[in-house]
Amino acid sequence: MIVGMKKVAVIMQAKDSAQGLKALRSFGMLHIENQQVPKSTNLNILLDDYALVQQGLEVLSEEEFIEHCQGDLRYKEVSDWKITCRHTLDLWKRIDHLEGYSLVLNREVKEWEKWGDFDPQAVAELLKRNIYCGLYKIPIKDFNNLSGDYVIKRIHLEDTIVYCAIISQIKPLLDFKEIELPKMSLSAMKNKLVENKLIIDRLQQELHQQLCFRGAFEKVKANLENEIEFENILSGMAQETKLSYLVGFAPHDCEKQLLDLSKKEKWGILITEPSEEDNVPVLIRNPKLIALINPVLKLLEILPGYRELDISLWFLLFFGVFFGMLIGDAGYGIVYFLLTAFSQVKFGKKIKDKSPFFLFYLLSFCAIIWGLLTGVFFGQEWLKEIGWKPLVPALNDAKVIQSFCFLLGAIHLSIAHIWRTILKIPSLLALAELGWIAILWGAYYLARFLILGYEFPFFGKWLIFSGIALVVLFTQPQKNILKAIGSGCGTLALNLMNNFTDIVSYVRLFAVGLAGVAIADTFNSMAAGVRGESILGLTLAIVVVSAGHLLNIVLGLMSVLVHGVRLNVLEFCAHVGISWSGSAYKPFKENYRATDK
Repeated sequence: MIVGMKKVAVIMQAKDSAQGLKALRSFGMLHIENQQVPKSTNLNILLDDYALVQQGLEVLSEEEFIEHCQGDLRYKEVSDWKITCRHTLDLWKRIDHLEGYSLVLNREVKEWEKWGDFDPQAVAELLKRNIYCGLYKIPIKDFNNLSGDYVIKRIHLEDTIVYCAIISQIKPLLDFKEIELPKMSLSAMKNKLVENKLIIDRLQQELHQQLCFRGAFEKVKANLENEIEFENILSGMAQETKLSYLVGFAPHDCEKQLLDLSKKEKWGILITEPSEEDNVPVLIRNPKLIALINPVLKLLEILPGYRELDISLWFLLFFGVFFGMLIGDAGYGIVYFLLTAFSQVKFGKKIKDKSPFFLFYLLSFCAIIWGLLTGVFFGQEWLKEIGWKPLVPALNDAKVIQSFCFLLGAIHLSIAHIWRTILKIPSLLALAELGWIAILWGAYYLARFLILGYEFPFFGKWLIFSGIALVVLFTQPQKNILKAIGSGCGTLALNLMNNFTDIVSYVRLFAVGLAGVAIADTFNSMAAGVRGESILGLTLAIVVVSAGHLLNIVLGLMSVLVHGVRLNVLEFCAHVGISWSGSAYKPFKENYRATDK
């Protein structure tokens, strides 16, 4: 559920602002909003320092760099982190510059190897003695026709282009562009490349030794984040003569502690209910089981608005069902379960929040259960051949499963409107929500009739007509009945067809699940076709079936992210009225990473 917030204004003497903020940071429950644009000399210095250490960490965190590090890389403290960090960046920049220069030299060597080794300075000396020597690239057909008061020397032939040197007392007038001479000879270029390589190796070795300071840089970064947050809030406080004040939000159950703290610190404090105009941060607290869905919401980076509803419970319930239907294979469910167990054993100690592991255990069981109900275990056809029967054979009937998808959609979306109805009681607006529920079920029966050929029930049209009447009359009830009807008709026109298309959109659960089973059966058939009796055939069959199912397992997860999430976040939330416009509750508190190595 979304925790209720209190708006808090704290007034203190300007000279005590820094000390007061330290007390609030120790309290650790107040989400603070700046009252003016934060700016100060100290803040700019801190931001520059943060940019510096961030650059240093980026250099020391490159995978390609770490792979080649050798020697003692254990954590070491630094006496002056700025000097060490700048030295690290200087080493990296010099290496980068030399590597770039070496790339240019390599291209030059490749180009001038065709001309041979000569000294450009010698050519310049000849010109001072009135002896011209120029280099040209001339098509062979034109080269054979060249004649004049000059000597021409053929050096290299590449396809139909002749590389040549022309020597004369004056520069001849030719229709071909003269090649600009290099700045150094070919041998000098190669010597420079060797020299650069030695310098780069030495610099890289020195840079590798800096890796032991990465832990110290991370500690500096965490401290700077704390200081920047502190300075950002301090310089963002409003000032009135000798007083400073700040405004923030805190959970309603912190009110007494705030009052006690303000009394202890001798502050002025005002605690009120947030107004409609306030951008109230959102804090969601749920029981551990319902909180399993939090990793999905964090992955999507979505949060309901403060005055919206928390759909965590319904999201978790239906997401599990959707996962099972979209994956649709008990074998894949077992694979997901085993991969989750392996990940927890391998990385569980490093991850504080274990909810992602337990969420995947739950989702894996959903896939296993649906696979058992439909008789799918790494495909379906091979199970039929050995006589395995699904627990619920009807779920393999395309017509039945599509009808079930429509029913699931009608139930899912009806829950949204029932929720809204309960919140609006005893207002007449609740009747409009009942109208939408009636329209949804009318759309359900209409979808079965138009798409699947089921008989349309006699009460179906009354559901639709009664629902339309309730929506038109009670969407915006008011004394002027004509205005009320006009407003209701406008809402109806915008949303009536959406109810039908939203119900039909749940058929994606059937379509995607069926596609996954078909892919699994196809790879199984391909493997059976190449198996034969030889070792090679058996090996090839194993490769085919393993690669095919691995691909299907990955595609299954992608389909869940696309379709399973969409039905909750878009279809369901559109009917609940959630716009995901919330901002996260981020209390001003000590960052304990700053004290850790």
